Amino acid sequence: MIYDECQTDIGLLRFVLRKNGALVRIFLTDHHWLTFFENNAVKKSSELGKPIRKQFQEYLGGERKDFDLPFELEGTSFQKQSWEALQAIPYGETKSYSEVASSIGRPQAIRAVGHANSKNPLPIIFPCHRVIGKRKSLTGYAGDIEMKKQLLHIEGVII
Repeated sequence: MIYDECQTDIGLLRFVLRKNGALVRIFLTDHHWLTFFENNAVKKSSELGKPIRKQFQEYLGGERKDFDLPFELEGTSFQKQSWEALQAIPYGETKSYSEVASSIGRPQAIRAVGHANSKNPLPIIFPCHRVIGKRKSLTGYAGDIEMKKQLLHIEGVII
């Protein structure tokens, strides 16, 4: 495994990739990164991470709405279905957890969708920050609520 990192206005982002350049994880906080790092052999490669850093800097600068990066998504079939539904939420829009659950044909699976979001290995690319509470409340986020606000602000969403 290879990693690279990028200091941004929303904090330090760390990217984990395979040697073929496929992105497998994005870490928004040190807490999860330290756990991952302790259990995996990872070495730094700024060269392999260059296209990822570039696209994230463009997104965070308001110049990019979609990502065009190779990735390998690891998770259960339900998690993958939930994460793929996140990509259907347009840039600058939000959906509730119940709307996401309904969109995958599982309207009763609201909490399961929330749990799948908490395990999202590629936040921002699979934009779980666009999922909010039914009453337009900002609920949990892998980074923190302030980061979620910042990401929605970049996209022009006002909560």
